[in-house]
Amino acid sequence: MRLIHIFFPAVMIITLSAGLTPSKGHNSLFTVGIGAGLIGGLYDGIYPYKSLKAHGDFGLGAPDKLDGEIVVFKGKIYQTQHSGKTFIVDDKALTPFAMVNFFHPDKKITPPQPMDKAILFQYLDSVLSNVNGMYAIHISGKFSYLKTRAFPPVKAHQHTPLADMLPLQQFFEFKDCQGDLIGYRLPPFMDNTNISGYHFHYLSQQKNAGGHIIDLKASDIVIEIDVLDSYTVQVPSTKDFEHFDFKKNREEDIKSVERGGKN
Repeated sequence: MRLIHIFFPAVMIITLSAGLTPSKGHNSLFTVGIGAGLIGGLYDGIYPYKSLKAHGDFGLGAPDKLDGEIVVFKGKIYQTQHSGKTFIVDDKALTPFAMVNFFHPDKKITPPQPMDKAILFQYLDSVLSNVNGMYAIHISGKFSYLKTRAFPPVKAHQHTPLADMLPLQQFFEFKDCQGDLIGYRLPPFMDNTNISGYHFHYLSQQKNAGGHIIDLKASDIVIEIDVLDSYTVQVPSTKDFEHFDFKKNREEDIKSVERGGKN
């Protein structure tokens, strides 16, 4: 493994108009694997969850050979498989891609009204006015509707692009549920290493359901925001990674995967 450390002056991360400044302590995002690599088919696990916990107690990612989705919440790591089964992972298991940080909220907000996904993101944009800022976002409370997804597993060294696997994804719908959304809003300059824009995974209050967020209607929520000011990327050293084509433009594939479809 090779480590890339990328640091940015704090003034570039502060959202002055929203009154947001980084909290003292851990403000760094740690990423293992490369986002564009996962989108392009690098699904084999490379990094143990036990080691991932040393870099953060909050975050999201993908499990080994793509069997579902990963969420890191309050120091525990949960996997939601394509069957919908959700459980705490074995520390010895591996992830091909994950991003984590130690969550210390700088701001807590209670939106004044219910909102759907589009309005929620617009609302967050009004609060996170630094378009080049890095933010970890925790949303907790009640949802009148949630739609999530998870991909089925692949075979070892199978590199079918994720966008080509969209017909195989499994969707889960929840009504009048409670739980947590764990996610980030990352800037465009982090594309390829990570995935820019909003990205959330769900974990139910009972810790028995989850998945990547496709759609939602929030009815009574609280939003916590953690401002980040640096990030580190742990680069894989596998043969598959060494021969992967990062020159290919995967922008449309990323958008399709994030929204759960090509249309």
